[in-house]
Amino acid sequence: MTVALIKPLQDAQDAPEGVEDIEAVDRPDNPLADWLTVPDQPILPAWARNWTSVRANTGAFVKVGWWHARYHGIRGPKYAVKIAGYSARGAFRGGRRLWPVLAADDHTRTVKALRAQTRAKPEDEALAVRYQAAHRDRTLARRWRWGATLGLATAAAVALNYASLGLQAAAGCLICGGLTLIGWSDNAQILDHGTPPLRIAMDSQQLNDALRATGLLRPGRGDDEGPKVNCVMGPLRDGNGWAVIFDLPKGGGKKAADVLAKRTEIAAELGVDEIQVIMSRVRASAGGNAGRVSMWVADDDPYLAPSTPSPLESMDTFSIWDPIPFGRDARGNRVTLPIVWQSMFFGGLPRRGKTFSQRLLTAAGLLDAYVRHYVCDFKGGQDWIQMRQVAHRLILGAEEDAIAAFKLMLKELLAEMERRFSILRGLPTSICPEGKLTPEIVKRYNMPFILFTVDELQEAFLAVDDQERDDIINDMARIARRGPAAGFISNYASQRPDAKSVPTKLREIITIRYSTQVVDQTSSDMVLGKGKAAQGADASVLSEEHKGVGVLVTGPASFVTVQADMLETAGFNTMCSRGRALREACGQLTGDAAHDPTAIAEATGVTISPVLSDCLSVMRHSVKMHTADLLARLENLDEDYGDWDAERLAKELEDAGVKRTTKQVNINGKNLAGYRREDLEAAMPPELLNAR
Repeated sequence: MTVALIKPLQDAQDAPEGVEDIEAVDRPDNPLADWLTVPDQPILPAWARNWTSVRANTGAFVKVGWWHARYHGIRGPKYAVKIAGYSARGAFRGGRRLWPVLAADDHTRTVKALRAQTRAKPEDEALAVRYQAAHRDRTLARRWRWGATLGLATAAAVALNYASLGLQAAAGCLICGGLTLIGWSDNAQILDHGTPPLRIAMDSQQLNDALRATGLLRPGRGDDEGPKVNCVMGPLRDGNGWAVIFDLPKGGGKKAADVLAKRTEIAAELGVDEIQVIMSRVRASAGGNAGRVSMWVADDDPYLAPSTPSPLESMDTFSIWDPIPFGRDARGNRVTLPIVWQSMFFGGLPRRGKTFSQRLLTAAGLLDAYVRHYVCDFKGGQDWIQMRQVAHRLILGAEEDAIAAFKLMLKELLAEMERRFSILRGLPTSICPEGKLTPEIVKRYNMPFILFTVDELQEAFLAVDDQERDDIINDMARIARRGPAAGFISNYASQRPDAKSVPTKLREIITIRYSTQVVDQTSSDMVLGKGKAAQGADASVLSEEHKGVGVLVTGPASFVTVQADMLETAGFNTMCSRGRALREACGQLTGDAAHDPTAIAEATGVTISPVLSDCLSVMRHSVKMHTADLLARLENLDEDYGDWDAERLAKELEDAGVKRTTKQVNINGKNLAGYRREDLEAAMPPELLNAR
């Protein structure tokens, strides 16, 4: 049997018997190498490599055809007038060219020449005979030519008279077309040049014009349009928009980063909003280079559609080790966030969906019983109050007692972090190979992940002096920097993206950042990182309509604009109840949640007065409180308390079973009307007090 070697044998004498030495295809001295080497290029174009793309581009072709049909159809009368004018000109030109033939001008020239000679030599009889013969020939030619023309015209008219309507129309079109061609001029144009909007069609010429107008391509000279981009793919239809990948021409001194920085200008030249233009560099790992750009232009604003309900709401359990479903990008692709070993920061203007987006990550932790929650909401409203059912520690509000409780929480977290590192250092590498938590360590040594959530961080910084602020920043930065290896996941949010509310020391060590709408690029960089706006990660391009939409930065060169999933407060509260049940089942319900009377009442189905429950919530960090402060905190918790006064509060609490041991409380030397938390807790049903 003969075997073909892939590599040639260096020494023919070493070849075993029965083996034939042949040349390898890839040998440089093989003359057939170019013929036999299989090119490393796709056989099909990009638009034909999958059925989804084929359908999208077929639909785009039909859409473009329909647009042109309507565009030119409405201009039909204008085109008819143009054709009539060119036909009239053609008839005139044709008649002017045909008349010399019908008039026998070729014979007329001879007749005129002989006539002149005859007048000069009247005595020449032979010349006179020739003149008469020429005159007779001209007369006969005219008769035959006119007769043939009129005969053909009559025959054609008779034939068309008896022909079908279709043939008559076809003949009319041919005649009209022929006359139009005769009347045509070099600069004549019948059809208007219609350019469909980008939602209908996009071509490379539009792209080149836009890049040239923004200074990214050098202008041409004279008839030369100048350098153009090399479209590696497209433009072709991709979902609800147009996709193109192009290389900038060499020699122009421009790079992909320059294109990203001109996003707004390019959008203006293309005639769309900058929110519709999604651009990114194509890195070497994806076959790109420093001059290759991927661009997707949406037909309409891709973020105005209603948000997708969060899939977490329908789940019974979830593992925090898995990426968390977070939202969808402009093309409708699912965006997930792996948060293990990470830290997050959320920022943006008020009422843009910042807290709703931040809660998605906390909600995922609710469905994993081995996630311990430390939550601090310095606003103290309804957004996080139901975390009392689950949270190991829960702080609401930015008052003095809440700030003191927050400082104690930070110390507790730092102590727990050091305790865990001490345990991890003592474990063998067979159990802890990388010095980090593993699923086995979490359960075996009871070290659940700690999800440290802080919302409205700016309120805490405004409530303390500079020294206390620096101490808080140092502690939070230390947790975000060292904590991930010990199972700490930081989840911070601030409503004021400025240097004081988003300290650089804290921001720069955060690995995942998300910003809803902000006022300018400087504010955007405050949240997302310095220079991110110039790279294209700019949250200032978002508008007031983009609620729940933000720019997500997951790495030094990785960002995407995301429409976060919708998780309403009612759904989040239901998930809190589900999370409590999961933790009770496996013995992981600890801390404040295990002893909170309101949470116990909700879990056991015991009904208590809403005002009593709310008072206990706002007094959770205080043993006593003045009535004026209590009313202010109740209003901050729920606006319905805005019209309550001290008399109504006293009556409602009395109806709820509260018996005040004293109506005056002394706080910091001020003896005013107020309440003691012990009196409120004593009004709880006995079964709740026993459960604690």
